[in-house]
Amino acid sequence: MNALNPKEISEKAIGLIADRWMLVTAGTRKRFNTMTANWGGMGYLWNKPVVFVFVRPNRYTFGFMEENETFTLSFLGEEYREALKICGTLSGRDTDKVARAGLTPEFTEQGNVTFTQADMVLECRKLYADMIRPERFLDPSPDTKWYSDGTYHKMYIAEITGAWRRE
Repeated sequence: MNALNPKEISEKAIGLIADRWMLVTAGTRKRFNTMTANWGGMGYLWNKPVVFVFVRPNRYTFGFMEENETFTLSFLGEEYREALKICGTLSGRDTDKVARAGLTPEFTEQGNVTFTQADMVLECRKLYADMIRPERFLDPSPDTKWYSDGTYHKMYIAEITGAWRRE
């Protein structure tokens, strides 16, 4: 993979996350989990290139996000859509979904987990986290539509500390 300055990411962030989806992966070489997500964003905050992602506490990946200071976002091409579906519907608690999805773990110099199938990877260090709280909605429609079961996401804002693109 070739190093990339986060400011040089040419894809439109909304389309990149909403349409292509991403794998949110946290943990170590010995123990990690990944999940598919398409809620989040990229930007510039606190004079740093950042991402923000959302993970529900009932997801197996949540514990890994809580235990680790860093995580990766891996973007795969359309030919891996089925792998992304597997990683978004199966739980790492019950099955080796990485193997089932046909993905091959790869490790950054910092020891974070990504996948050889990724065509772009962002390595991230958590800066801020907070739970989505129902009393903070200014427009109640997202609360009604997405949180009827009362299980709210935790939002993580993280600095992009490394970025790579496979050429």
